[in-house]
Amino acid sequence: MARVAATRANLLHSRQQLARVRKGTQIVRRKRQALVAHLFRIARPAVDARAGIDRKVVEAYPALLEALAIHGRDALRALSWPARRIDLEAHPRQIWGVGVADIECMTPVKRTLESRGLAPGSTGPAADAAADQFEELTAMLLDAASAELRVSRLAAAVSQTSQQLHVLEQRLEPSLLGEIASVRRTLEEREREEHLRLKHLLLKKGGPRA
Repeated sequence: MARVAATRANLLHSRQQLARVRKGTQIVRRKRQALVAHLFRIARPAVDARAGIDRKVVEAYPALLEALAIHGRDALRALSWPARRIDLEAHPRQIWGVGVADIECMTPVKRTLESRGLAPGSTGPAADAAADQFEELTAMLLDAASAELRVSRLAAAVSQTSQQLHVLEQRLEPSLLGEIASVRRTLEEREREEHLRLKHLLLKKGGPRA
């Protein structure tokens, strides 16, 4: 912060700035505490969802490898045609000014053999099992998307507010305190000099009797 002129107006201005910085520090600190509390509430379900996804991956890929071994890549590609569309809706929300979204899957991911459009007996148990596993995995990923987005956004917001709090507490407030002390010290020195000068003038004007 640039050095300001030692005037009473600047001293008052610096004190007002210090009051605003301290008020801002309190607001940012409360915001960070609220964000951290919310982040801790959603972190455990998000971690559990990740663990469930990991377990499902361990189940799904061996089923896919078995289906590939039995039917081959080209046959599985033919069974998966046509590709289908899964519709999602995102509902925006705000958490302490942080933009998040609730993602809702509008298309049922898990399907029956009939809804897949395949004739009974045309696929075999290995392909059916692989399709079941990956549809369940897709549904789990979509269900976890909202929580993952919230965790990511809130973690970034906590980091940002921590940086803001550091700037306010460790840079702006000490700088303003030093500025106030310097201006006040200069003004006090000037007052002493003016007092001594006035006393000297009075003595010089009034002579020894004064």
